[in-house]
Amino acid sequence: MDTQKIATEYRLSQWTHIIQEQQSSGQNIKDFCQAKGISRHKYFYWQRKLREAACKELIKSEETANIVPEGWVHVEPKRLTKTTLYIEVGGCRVNVDENTDPELIKKVCRILRVL
Repeated sequence: MDTQKIATEYRLSQWTHIIQEQQSSGQNIKDFCQAKGISRHKYFYWQRKLREAACKELIKSEETANIVPEGWVHVEPKRLTKTTLYIEVGGCRVNVDENTDPELIKKVCRILRVL
């Protein structure tokens, strides 16, 4: 790790504490910065840098979550064939599958009994 990166991470850490202190103080940013002797421009600069760093980390974590190991292939589950039931009574043939309404089956069975 180079010294510039270490220095930046150190400053980000310091400003994380400063921004958390402002948020927990109940003061608005203007009054907080004035009381601490911090320029508002510097405060907003580091707030933006912290948000950018947080977004980069979020993107990194999302990218690693979507990685499929080399040699692995995503396979869709095999669709099962439709199960169909054939009912034949007195020359009348009725096809029933899992999508057939149960009430319709009851009505058809009642009618077939009468025939």
